Amino acid sequence: MNIVSFIVFFLFIALAAYLVFKNGKVKKELEVIEDSLKIKTLNEHNFDHQIKRGVILVELWAPWCLSCKAMAPTLNELAEEVSGNTSIGKLNIDNPQTVSLRYNVKKIPTLLLFKNGEEVKRFNGIQSKDILIKEILKVQ
Repeated sequence: MNIVSFIVFFLFIALAAYLVFKNGKVKKELEVIEDSLKIKTLNEHNFDHQIKRGVILVELWAPWCLSCKAMAPTLNELAEEVSGNTSIGKLNIDNPQTVSLRYNVKKIPTLLLFKNGEEVKRFNGIQSKDILIKEILKVQ
C-alpha cells in the first residue's frame, strides 16, 4: 500500500467516524414520548400474570433504542383504542433480561402478541398501527 492510498483510506475512515458520531448525536435528541396511562408496565415479576388472560401486545424495548422511541406514539394510540380483554404492555429488557432471554429476543423493538398466555405472533422492528390492529383482530 503506497502512502497516497494510506492517506485516502485514513481520510475515508475519519469521515465515516465523523458522520456516525454526528448522526448519533442528532438521533439521541429524539423526543421522548410518555406512555399512555393505559399501557401496562411489565417486568419479570408480573409478566406471566399479565399475559395469562386475554389478548395482550407486549413491546420489548429499551430506553436507549431509537426505534423503540419511534414506536411509542403508535403504541399509545393502540392503547387508547383497544378495549375489553385486549391490552398493550411494555417491558424494558434492560432490567433484568430474563423475559427477553426466555422468548429469544435478538433485536428491539420486538412486539409479542399473546392470547391466554401463548405467543401467537411476533413482530420485529417498527410496525404500523394498521398492521398491529389487523393482527390483534385476528386473534380476538
